Amino acid sequence: MRTILVVGGGYAGFYTAWGLEKKLRRGEARVIVVDPRPYMTYQPFLPEVVAGSVEARHAAVSLRRHLRTTELVNGSVAKIDHAHRTVVVRPAVGEEFEIPYDILVVTAGAVTRKLAIPGVAESAIGMKHVEEAVAIRDRLLTAFDQAAVLPPSAARRRLLTVTFVGGGFSGVEGFGELLSLAQSLVKKYPALSADELQFHLVEARDRILPEVTDEPGRWVVSHLRRRGGNVHLNAQLRSAVDGHVVLSTGEEWDSELIVWTAGNGANPLVHNHTDLPIDARGQVTVRADLRIGTDEAPVADAWAAGDDAAVPDLAINQPGTATVPNAQHAVRQGRLLAKNIVAVLRGREPKPYVHHSLGTVATLGLGRGIFQWHRIVIKGFPAWLMHRGYHVLAVPTWERKIRVAAVWATALFFGRDIVSLASVQHPRQAFETGGEVATSSPPSPDRTLAGGRG
Repeated sequence: MRTILVVGGGYAGFYTAWGLEKKLRRGEARVIVVDPRPYMTYQPFLPEVVAGSVEARHAAVSLRRHLRTTELVNGSVAKIDHAHRTVVVRPAVGEEFEIPYDILVVTAGAVTRKLAIPGVAESAIGMKHVEEAVAIRDRLLTAFDQAAVLPPSAARRRLLTVTFVGGGFSGVEGFGELLSLAQSLVKKYPALSADELQFHLVEARDRILPEVTDEPGRWVVSHLRRRGGNVHLNAQLRSAVDGHVVLSTGEEWDSELIVWTAGNGANPLVHNHTDLPIDARGQVTVRADLRIGTDEAPVADAWAAGDDAAVPDLAINQPGTATVPNAQHAVRQGRLLAKNIVAVLRGREPKPYVHHSLGTVATLGLGRGIFQWHRIVIKGFPAWLMHRGYHVLAVPTWERKIRVAAVWATALFFGRDIVSLASVQHPRQAFETGGEVATSSPPSPDRTLAGGRG
């Protein structure tokens, strides 16, 4: 029996394994998924996790619960040696070990791309994983509690200042949702004023949301500014040392929370620790049928999909153009990949990947959004409803759909939960102090997480 080894349990990896479970006959092949996390993160829900509109666990799809016949290995792949059909796995506990395979599927995904800007690694936090989204929300809620007992001062202004770096979908959606939460939260604090909130969105280009056309992009900027957000275009972050933000425009301020969403980069595993063909961007070279290699030089028994794969975009009549690394493509590539692997196992030809965009939709905060499909643009509340409707249908498994819909329905009557659980970052503090009042504050949650797992 052949072994199909899937490197990574994100969108593409999860859907590949899920599809293989449904299509493989008993005894036809054994499927192994290697991933350091026991779940697949549904990233479009992270902005709503940040705002408290979606429970954190509901944005995480358990691999063990839904991949029932797949063997799950908790660990990180440290090396792929396809010439000898082995991978080296590095578990969280214990020694490295090898896993042999017959067929390789590389779906390692992308990682947050950090630039060599002073202070970013120490002060900022990403927004790619559930843990990061929870920490961002808890840090904002904790900052409100801390600011409410301070007199008007520089320390209070800093606590009520939030900075997002990066104007792509993650940055804009996270910024809009957190701004919405903060503006509703300030009503619960009589000592604070909405005028004290300072939200900054920094983008190096002259526009945000590159996936939409110019006019809708300008509308989003205008909309965020009308709501009190400060959108800095053509501005680069020069420094974030100790939370002091300095831009290329000369503007600077102190920010308690800095969220880094300035793009993704190829997984280091792919471009540093494999013997597979890699392109100039560090992605795996992939054919249109998702097999690794080129039409002239295919790599036997090797497949790839998702953010770490340079999949030719056949829907665009531009040779050399690869599909955009987003959830829409990763999900559909994973589904096709499962079908193609089964087809080859049974002596049939695999099909090329072709997907025409279903449009782009983004949440800009509770009751606000934007949708574009070709020349059709929908703004405001209808777009927000479309965003929620699309993603509750797109999140895998009925169990997750029902849980998310139930939380949204409950929020209609009771609003969002505004309890901060930042103390979970220091679970032993109460035990260690025995009730004594601490003489100094514990480190901030986002500072604790910076440079770590996220």
